[in-house]
Amino acid sequence: MATITKFEDLDVWKKARELATRVYSITSKGKFARDYRFRDQINAAAGSVMDNIAEGFDRGGRNEFVNFLGFSKGSAGEVKSQLYRALDNEYISKETFDDLYKLADDIGKLNGGLITYLNKSTVKGTKYKERV
Repeated sequence: MATITKFEDLDVWKKARELATRVYSITSKGKFARDYRFRDQINAAAGSVMDNIAEGFDRGGRNEFVNFLGFSKGSAGEVKSQLYRALDNEYISKETFDDLYKLADDIGKLNGGLITYLNKSTVKGTKYKERV
């Protein structure tokens, strides 16, 4: 496995960025754009998916990264739940729901796989590289 040196190289972060961009796009139109509280809530959750991956990675420690990947996974679940609300309120089509739900679900699975991998790893992270 190649060494990842920046969070932007992680496939899970790239997909999370796509999710945040696409959620922002759907919330900036129609009835969704006028439901300020819900719009802001789903945008914040989608942004948290990618932001927590970045923050955890840049902390430089395996355990902290795992912790933040868990937050990211939770935020992806939050987005999935909010997509149901958007569908139920007819803010999005079933096709848009299915597409974004799958993306959020895939991100959750990628986070889970990365957590499993890191929990089995003996590498402590750059933060602890010089420590005994």
